[in-house]
Amino acid sequence: MDVVILIGHGGTSSETPRALVRELRQLEKQREPGTPMSAREAELDAKVRHWPRTPETDPYKFGLERIGEALRPKVAPAELRVAFNEFCAPSIDAAVDQAVADGAKRIVLVTTMVTPGGSHADDEIPKITEALQQRHPDVKLTYAWPFSLDATASLLAETVASHAPW
Repeated sequence: MDVVILIGHGGTSSETPRALVRELRQLEKQREPGTPMSAREAELDAKVRHWPRTPETDPYKFGLERIGEALRPKVAPAELRVAFNEFCAPSIDAAVDQAVADGAKRIVLVTTMVTPGGSHADDEIPKITEALQQRHPDVKLTYAWPFSLDATASLLAETVASHAPW
């Protein structure tokens, strides 16, 4: 089975207590890059990621899912799944682990974060991909990055053209 996992940044629900988010962010800042979360950080991460959401309380999550629905037929016969870099479930790790448990042999990760130079797309996701590849050595795991600058510019130009009077 082949799987494509669409990765969005992720956000918090507007109903998530701000104190939980503040504490989580503080713990994230204190942790050395590449080191495991403390028990408290992992607990807060799980609470924030799994906080109940609706289209009104987390329009980003539901927006990414709509992009996934539009992408699904374009990547068939691969199965399309959605994951989030932070603040929302499932995490990239959880989505990959579930795909492997479901029998995936090839997984392509692709993000909606298209701008080169971003810490998530350029640094965090490649590190996560590498760790997941080590955890699942029998699965072909590919991170589809970077995006073609010309293709990205064409998408933006097409959108501009659909709104511009000229």
